[in-house]
Amino acid sequence: MKNKVIQYYLGLLITSIALAPQIAQAADAAQANTEKKAPAQEKPAANNGGSGISREKSFPKLLSGKWTGAKLADGQPDVSGHWSNTIANHSNFTDPQGGIPNDPNPNRLAKGPREERAPSRVSDPVDGQLPFQPWALEKVKEFQVKFHDPTEPQFIEPLARCAPGGVPKSLYWHGYEIRQYPNYVVFLFDSGTRIIHLDDKPHLPNAIKLWNGDSRGHWEGNTLVVDVTNQNGKALFGRSGEFISENAHIEERYIFSNDNTRYNYEAVFTDPEVYTRPFTVTIPAKRWTAADKPNGWHFETTLAKHAGKEPLLDREERICTENNGGFGMGAATPSN
Repeated sequence: MKNKVIQYYLGLLITSIALAPQIAQAADAAQANTEKKAPAQEKPAANNGGSGISREKSFPKLLSGKWTGAKLADGQPDVSGHWSNTIANHSNFTDPQGGIPNDPNPNRLAKGPREERAPSRVSDPVDGQLPFQPWALEKVKEFQVKFHDPTEPQFIEPLARCAPGGVPKSLYWHGYEIRQYPNYVVFLFDSGTRIIHLDDKPHLPNAIKLWNGDSRGHWEGNTLVVDVTNQNGKALFGRSGEFISENAHIEERYIFSNDNTRYNYEAVFTDPEVYTRPFTVTIPAKRWTAADKPNGWHFETTLAKHAGKEPLLDREERICTENNGGFGMGAATPSN
């Protein structure tokens, strides 16, 4: 029996040695093919296709005005569909294409001068920086250092624990779907759902705090105007650690182009507990349709199988596993 076992494994060894050149050649070919097909993040496709997260270095200004596009039965502008921000993910809030602050891996940091990258998401103040209270700025700087090796829970990005992205991060954490119903606009994010009430309901009692806040809105022409309160103060703006308190007040404007291909999010944040003055956040977004190529970030859909001819897009629920590095690049269990 012992001799048969030895002969069996010896045969496997001889076979693997004989096939080694073919295996290596196939691996090299596969790697070359992958490198050839992988789009560069610095130069992604301008309009559709590709998986680069950073797509635009500039974007058009959209103005509030009359809506001339299609409307729903209840009078809402029809903006339902699949959307995504166009400039970057949540790695860096004020330098969206600049990489995670203090990243120990230099290959992940942006190359080249700052002016060659997308502008800060902070459009006011004009310097693109958040007007922190001194204590809050120190807290953010500490987070940016300890995020890369968290030793306490407060240095772990909430997404690593499968928490909702919050406001405004949900708008640049993967693509999302907007659905509309009578008296409601619903955002289906990869990290939670947000419901905007259009029926004049009052805000929730102040004691109720939510990751995505409590939203009450109305339409003004091509612009969805939303008043947001009841934050829980736990969400972060990104891997750069910016935050608001649970008493922050946000005035949002979603300004849609009349061709229904883009919208700009412009929101004024007022939070005297954390900031010295109100500030404005601007985030550009574009629509994705069945004519676009699905990718791993902005447009994560598949075509539904059905009897009709019209293409229907399916967006599967994204599954998060706690301590998933791709969600927060943190650790659920702090290191010693």
